[in-house]
This record gives sequence, C-alpha cells and structure tokens, in this order.
Amino acid sequence: MRTGPHAKTMHIGELAERTGMSLRTIRHYGDVGLLPASGRTEGGFRLYSEADQQRLMRIKYLKPLGFSLEELTEVVALLELDALDAQQRERAQESLDHVMRERKKLAAYLSQADLLAEQLREKLRS
Repeated sequence: MRTGPHAKTMHIGELAERTGMSLRTIRHYGDVGLLPASGRTEGGFRLYSEADQQRLMRIKYLKPLGFSLEELTEVVALLELDALDAQQRERAQESLDHVMRERKKLAAYLSQADLLAEQLREKLRS
C-alpha cells in the first residue's frame, strides 16, 4: 500500500498479485470499462483502491460462469447497488438463474471428476 496522497491505493502489479490475475487481463478490463482505475499517478500509472480489488474478485468469480463482458458489467453493477428497483430486480433474478444453471453444470462435472478419481485410486491399489 502507498502512503501520502494515494493512501489506500495500489499499482496494477500489486492488484494483480493480490487477485492472482494477469496485468494484461486487468488492463483489458479497464479498457472495456469493466474495471476503470480509480486514479492515476503523476506519471500516468493506474491506481486501484480496495473497492476496485473487491470488484475484480467479483469479476474473477463470475467470469467462469459464462457471462459476457457486457453481462459481467451489469451483474457487478447490480451487486454494488444498495437497493434494486423493479427492472434491476428482474435482471438480478435472471443473473441468479444463470448462476444456478452454471452451478448445476459445475456440480455435475465435479461428481464426474470424483468418480474418475476414485476409479484411478482403485487401479492404483490393485
């Protein structure tokens, strides 16, 4: 973390390290408006806040669920709101339905992986 005028901000490298995401991905998310930098240094380097880190982690968890960048932007924005109006509630429900469908698929893949792992363990025991 920085001290002085940019306290509680971090450069992109620190954000990448904290989130396990690549610099390229973070820059791309900034370029498409999904994760704009909170600020810039005098030298033009991007600065990110703790809130940006939380947003990036949400993106990281949502991305494998098959959301497009546009959908990711919308879902992350919905998650950051304090209250939802009727239209936002409808969109949030659609997103929840999407997440639950993807979760079901992932659970099936995990079950299949568990079965294959057990079959391989059996082979190793014999």
